[in-house]
Amino acid sequence: MGESDRDLVAALRAELAAVDPSRPCDRQAEIAGLGAVLRAREAAVARLAIRLGGHARQVHGARRVFALPPETLAWSRAPEHCRQAWLRGRFLAAGSLSLAGGRAHLEFVVPPDEAATLVARLADAGLPAAWRVRRGRGVVTAKSAEAINGFLGRIGGSAALLELQARSVARSLRGDLNRVINAESANLNRSVAAAGRQLAAIDALEADGRLQVQPRTVRAVAEARRETPEASLSEIAVRLDLHRSAVQRALDRLERLALHDDDGVGRRGPRHDRVLEAAGAGGAVSRGRREAGSPLA
Repeated sequence: MGESDRDLVAALRAELAAVDPSRPCDRQAEIAGLGAVLRAREAAVARLAIRLGGHARQVHGARRVFALPPETLAWSRAPEHCRQAWLRGRFLAAGSLSLAGGRAHLEFVVPPDEAATLVARLADAGLPAAWRVRRGRGVVTAKSAEAINGFLGRIGGSAALLELQARSVARSLRGDLNRVINAESANLNRSVAAAGRQLAAIDALEADGRLQVQPRTVRAVAEARRETPEASLSEIAVRLDLHRSAVQRALDRLERLALHDDDGVGRRGPRHDRVLEAAGAGGAVSRGRREAGSPLA
């Protein structure tokens, strides 16, 4: 997770810890969510514990351990605002959020016997989650970005949520822009390669005299391609007052002619030979067409 993502998560936790419930029942519900023993690493969470009547018992490294008044919450009978307060306290006490790689990952580490209950309560709050036991602890995880955003907004993280959503939109826009740029680059590369082949074909046909005997449309397209190598088929079509398909056929014909000596058709196996023999013409038919200047198909 990058530095900016860590800062955003820290801002989210600070925002949630700064929520000061006005109802006594909400304060009791939040204390129940925090638990009787709270290990606080952030100063904002430590201040919350003191505000709710907690007393510091000891210090373990960067964490302070607070003893809070014993409280419980009857979830099935609790009103929505009390449920939100409990969930906020549980997230601050046992939850973590990761935004690595642009994906949200919410995790709670709780006693194993609490994991299934927490999953059910999160489902009531609109956050589908799963749980497993890892190293003797119950681990509850949720990975739906939309559901996580809804959950964070529900427990009071509105400002950080707006920032999270703005980043998600910006990331999506960057992804869309990159896809468009990549597609345009691929199209441009194909157009440049095709124009290079067409110019080489035109040069080859002019060198051996076959370009001059082509139909007027083919010669006009060849001239336009030479004068504007970077032009698209549509631009050439507009310039010559032709249909785009006519320009495409003319350029295809030029490429075929450069590869073959039989009006661009090319011999294609025994069946083609039998057709020519049945017509009684053989290769002379093709040469006659070139001399006469066959019309563009």
